[in-house]
Amino acid sequence: MVVGLASASPRRRALLEQVGIRATVIKSSVDETAHPGELPREYVERIACSKVRAGLAAADGQTVVLAADTAVVMDGQILGKPVDRQEGLSMLRLLSGRTHSVLTAIAVADGNHLRQCTVETRVWFRILSEQEMLAYWNTGEPADKAGGYGIQGLAAVFVERIEGSYSAVVGLPLMETARLLNEFGVPCWQAP
Repeated sequence: MVVGLASASPRRRALLEQVGIRATVIKSSVDETAHPGELPREYVERIACSKVRAGLAAADGQTVVLAADTAVVMDGQILGKPVDRQEGLSMLRLLSGRTHSVLTAIAVADGNHLRQCTVETRVWFRILSEQEMLAYWNTGEPADKAGGYGIQGLAAVFVERIEGSYSAVVGLPLMETARLLNEFGVPCWQAP
């Protein structure tokens, strides 16, 4: 069975393929603006559920659709994708030498049912020099990443340790995703 992926993220699609799940991208549009006073966990859960509903609306009725949303959270504030160099460097300065959370919400639906779960991972950054942060920004890698960094890329050298799911920080917690998809009859590689 092919899963509809309501996400344009090549990282999410690659993670699904890594565990033997074929996915086709379903194009849909969701307003990802946070509501005033919305807590980070509520935000990622709302966005993931909105994406999966939009994906269902754009897909045929036989498809199981998966969507996810990831947010980097520091001091209770969501650090989204940096809009420019100044914001990207500000994010890296904020993360330098500190611990932050990464929240990833997953939603899976088939038209009759919608199941959702959220995974929190704690990430410890070492202290970064201004030269390192500038050099990293200049690679172009952080420009389209929540929190202004990609743990699966060059920023791996900034991470002292994590507590939780590595794949959730990349964008899709695989154990939880496989469990949800299995509830909809979609096996990953180890299923008979």
